[in-house]
Amino acid sequence: MIGFDTIGSATLIVYDDHPVLTTDSWISPTAYFGSWGHDYEIPNEQMSAIRSAKYHWFSHGHPDHLNVDSLPRISTGTFLISDHYGGRIVRDLELLGYKTRVLPDRTWIDLSANVRVYSIANYNQDSILLVDVMETLIIDANDSPDLGASFEVRRLIKDRKFRTVFYCALHGWGGADMLNLFDPSGNKLVDVEARRRPIAPGAQRMARKYGATHIIPFSGFHRYVRKDSVWANRLIPELSDYQTDQNPNLPPVLPAFVRVDARTGGITPIKPPRSPPVEFSPEEFGDNWSDCLEKDDLAKVDSYFRDRQHIADRFGFIEVIVGGRSHTVSLNPGRRSIGISFEAPRHSFMSCIEHEIFDDLLIGNYMKTTLHGLESLYPDFSPYVAKYADNGGAKTKSQLYGYFGHYFMRSPIASTLRYLTTNTERVFRKVCAEDTTLFKAAKALYYRMK
Repeated sequence: MIGFDTIGSATLIVYDDHPVLTTDSWISPTAYFGSWGHDYEIPNEQMSAIRSAKYHWFSHGHPDHLNVDSLPRISTGTFLISDHYGGRIVRDLELLGYKTRVLPDRTWIDLSANVRVYSIANYNQDSILLVDVMETLIIDANDSPDLGASFEVRRLIKDRKFRTVFYCALHGWGGADMLNLFDPSGNKLVDVEARRRPIAPGAQRMARKYGATHIIPFSGFHRYVRKDSVWANRLIPELSDYQTDQNPNLPPVLPAFVRVDARTGGITPIKPPRSPPVEFSPEEFGDNWSDCLEKDDLAKVDSYFRDRQHIADRFGFIEVIVGGRSHTVSLNPGRRSIGISFEAPRHSFMSCIEHEIFDDLLIGNYMKTTLHGLESLYPDFSPYVAKYADNGGAKTKSQLYGYFGHYFMRSPIASTLRYLTTNTERVFRKVCAEDTTLFKAAKALYYRMK
């Protein structure tokens, strides 16, 4: 068979008579210190193909994409990594003894007679992979933001004239992001019911923006399986939720798990069984909520947050609550009323501090995060701490300048268009309320133009 399967959470299996390539093969039982598990099982046929594939591409370092516990089971293949600034992923994999290959950015690379790939890395330390299988194109956008990539992809599609273009990307209710947010009074900031809106319309608009002909729901098929995070399962859609309210004039939303034959164009659903419901205690993963920070931990916490210079310009303090005891990292006396409180168990909290993987705590959704004097961790905390600093190594202001300049120069036109679009929208939202007729008309026009 020449074509591809979609399976697991964010896995493509690409065939050229044999398994050539997989993407983001998370095949171990759990991720994020046991908080995430698979919502659907990976059938034996697909599991065997994953383990025997020649190449394995990883979009970014989150453990539902690049899962360290899964790597020994696929270690006979070569690990393909997009060209991320700082090279942390490649460096870490090579230290573990794995064979790696960095894909040059925005260049077609042949993997077999009928399969080639094109990688687009972005400043979010994410990446998008285009896979050409006999003039059938797969846009593996996983959970990466656009950041100008759609402009480039549309141009490539126009030049190549692919017969069919499949758009595989995360769309849902936010179940793969930081959700356990509170205000200082203890009120939860995430309105679950407000988020449970139809998924298909937004996915269809993005697919049109990329120039795709079909949509495959992707990169979000997990469930929360840790007792202190199972509350977030209310934000995990059922498969049927991806199909609701489709616009018949836009690219159709296919089933999440399919086999596509590139020779014939045939699309066959794969029907993996649902994983049995389970709940794990935090202690099974080394987390005891009563454990307190030790003396050496406090210095590590202080150094971690103070080394990330951008947050001192935006926040007055970071409070860490572990084992019921509070420790405050003072950052900026001029902003003493603005800050963030993190309440978490010691083991996973200190693991993320020491290994610089703070996103794993945020996305695990068992840590309680309280916002003081602000509404969101974006844009000044999560990206600067977990993306640019942890993964990109850009902690000081001069390092950040070089970091953003590097990504801008990779694609100046796409970067400029993205900047103009994002900032025009931000300014418009500030001056025009969302419930006004003008805002609604502008929003409708914006989506037609996209």
